Amino acid sequence: MATFKAIRIDKADKGTTAALTQFDEAELMDGDVTVAVEWSTLNYKDGLALTGKAPVVRRFPMIAGIDFAGTVTQSSHPAWKAGDKVICTGWGMGETHLGAYAQKARVKGDWLVRLPDGMSARQAMAIGTAGFTAMLAVLALEKQGVSPNSGPVVVTGAAGGVGSVAIAVLARLGYHVIASTGRMAEAGYLKGLGATEVIDRAELAGQPKPLGKERWAGGVDSVGSTTLANLLSMTKYGGAIAACGLAAGMDLPSSVAPFILRGVCLLGIDSVMCPIAAREIAWRRLASDLDPAKLSEITHEIALDQVLAEAPKILAGQVRGRVVVKIP
Repeated sequence: MATFKAIRIDKADKGTTAALTQFDEAELMDGDVTVAVEWSTLNYKDGLALTGKAPVVRRFPMIAGIDFAGTVTQSSHPAWKAGDKVICTGWGMGETHLGAYAQKARVKGDWLVRLPDGMSARQAMAIGTAGFTAMLAVLALEKQGVSPNSGPVVVTGAAGGVGSVAIAVLARLGYHVIASTGRMAEAGYLKGLGATEVIDRAELAGQPKPLGKERWAGGVDSVGSTTLANLLSMTKYGGAIAACGLAAGMDLPSSVAPFILRGVCLLGIDSVMCPIAAREIAWRRLASDLDPAKLSEITHEIALDQVLAEAPKILAGQVRGRVVVKIP
């Protein structure tokens, strides 16, 4: 049987183990499209899965990696044929379905999105789930009526993947962006992406008040917990916060005050099971509203055999922007 390179996660006596190894093609799961994977990326969830810091993986053995871009090699799905350039993010890859850190993937054709015209597979993975999630958050704010004329918008976890793309997109659309970060040394980087102001995350770390001073009309939050509670308390009347992460925890020590006294909306953003129609809209918008030069600035490249060493860094907040993984 043919084998291919893959990062495999196995159950161990205590936790899990992860290693770059040869994977048997016969062990690939069911799917109607087979793809030669060319690029992947490193997201926060990938870091959790590879290090075993959270029970992300629910099937063993597992090929890690929640995103890929590549070329279809075989298909029995009516929408796809050999040679098509495709993107796949989420859908349980790297969790319940064999994932993207591999030279080959087999998935359902209904999970795939066509690579937008003018976008390379490398650029797609420089965006990845983090950038895709950021775009979903922007779309949700727009749908809620938050526009550049509404007032400033805040982005937390600003130097991370979601935050970096959110800032670049929002700034290009004309928003006044306030970037919140625990790495004030990155202020120059964040202003280069388009942030107008940079604030220390400590401003959002105190005990949340039911209502604080109104500071922003909207926001994109990838942190959660106390940070999100403070964001909500400081949101202007009729504003909205799009929540898409839990780096600080799953709790929300807030009150109903922002919702019933200021009409604030909390918008939940899910990128894993997001319907295909919404995915296609988001990827089209990313192709038009994300400056390729800005994307290049926030991206650095690693090889597949460097992923395991990089994973702990993203959990420790030591990764700036986006990481693309070149699949050999």
